[in-house]
Amino acid sequence: MANDIGEAFESQRAIMGYMLAFADSMALKCAVELGLADIIHAHNAPMTLSQIAATIIDHSPSSTPNMDNLKRIMRYLVNMKIFTSTVGIGGETLYGPTPLSKWISNDFELGVAPLILLNDHALQQAGLHFLAECVKNGGDAFTMAHGCDTWAFASKNALYNELFNKGMSCMQYLAIAIIDQYEGLKTVGSLVNVGGGTGQFLAGIIEKQPHIKGINFDLPHVIAMAPELPGVIHVSGDMFESIPSGEAIMLKWIMHDWPEKECIQILKKCRQAIPKNGKVVIIDIVLQPKVDGLYCPIGLKMDMLMLGHTGGKERTEEEFKIILNEGGFSHYKITHAVAPMCIIEAYPH
Repeated sequence: MANDIGEAFESQRAIMGYMLAFADSMALKCAVELGLADIIHAHNAPMTLSQIAATIIDHSPSSTPNMDNLKRIMRYLVNMKIFTSTVGIGGETLYGPTPLSKWISNDFELGVAPLILLNDHALQQAGLHFLAECVKNGGDAFTMAHGCDTWAFASKNALYNELFNKGMSCMQYLAIAIIDQYEGLKTVGSLVNVGGGTGQFLAGIIEKQPHIKGINFDLPHVIAMAPELPGVIHVSGDMFESIPSGEAIMLKWIMHDWPEKECIQILKKCRQAIPKNGKVVIIDIVLQPKVDGLYCPIGLKMDMLMLGHTGGKERTEEEFKIILNEGGFSHYKITHAVAPMCIIEAYPH
């Protein structure tokens, strides 16, 4: 009987953990908004709570930090292993950096602070409250929450557009690390990056492979924010209508934004834009079950985000094979990059 009760409460604790998982995300968002990682890393030594509070005031003179609330936030972040805590000579708690904390620093070029601010913003999370409705009746959760899809919303909401573009831009360093493992651009003379945002990813490629003529292609409200970049030509348009011509087309984290029908339409436009010996290079997650039949947790979490944010999905190899074939690409090759990301090289019929 005692074992049964113990097992029941263990199961309950597991469910409670899942239910309260959002607290991790909100604590990270709080840390980024307060600049806690920047403060602690810049100090070059463990800091007291009072020192952290004083620096918050320096950065935001109108603020009056609540010391108890700051202590609770720091305790939570220490428990997440974002920061360390030790007891100083005078008995005060000292907070220091960890290998994780640099990733939420605004000063770390590889950091994901802008992506945290995007994904944990109320505007971005609103669609996740409509997942049950998506199951019952289908449809796009983001549209249910906001009255239009992600791209239309970004075109008319300046705050969301800025959050989205900054969030995507901060991932360019990961994308460049992925593409650095790929040998297939050495003989490409022209590359069109479809949905390329403000162009930093393409600029990173051209910096290392200057023989490539680079065309960064995205919607007008995105290109309007794009800076001048060496070797990059910015072109605005709609990928469902036409795509600029090039020897190769890059689709980085594009296919997972869309359902099958739209993916096939995009691929058909890509097919029209490349020569017979051209190719499409896709960077995306490829879901692969492990030996126990379970999937990589990050891949499945991303799949839930796509359901709530764009109406798209993460796909298995078989699902990619279907849309590639129907889009005009009968041959493909998958290269596993930074898990769970893959590079899919697709060739026309």
